Amino acid sequence: MSASPARLNRSARLHVAAVAAGVVSYLLLAMPLARAQDAKPYDEQLMRLSEILGAVHYLRELCSANDGQRWRDHMRTLIDAETASAQRKARITRSFNQGYRSYSRTYTTCTPSAQTAIERFMVEAVELTDALVEKAP
Repeated sequence: MSASPARLNRSARLHVAAVAAGVVSYLLLAMPLARAQDAKPYDEQLMRLSEILGAVHYLRELCSANDGQRWRDHMRTLIDAETASAQRKARITRSFNQGYRSYSRTYTTCTPSAQTAIERFMVEAVELTDALVEKAP
């Protein structure tokens, strides 16, 4: 997506959020779930996506979006679909929690900066999920 997050109007931001959620759902259905090995070639991107979901979960609730559970639910679905072992589940969960905690220490009220962070995360989530879907056979 080439648009700068700061230039997105409210309608465009909501569209990006919906697209990101849809792409995550598509990714979960489209990506093969090889459970035999714990490490995957897309782990770095998956961990970053998990971290973003945690940050968005916190920030959207902070900014009264009333959809924060949606992001936690996406994370739960991602873990259920992707997890091969307790260790892998712990790594993915740790990334989500790291994103959540990082932003809970930074923001205690919804500010324009928090809104900008949400917008940037939405754009990055779309880019990450597009890249992950392209890697799926």
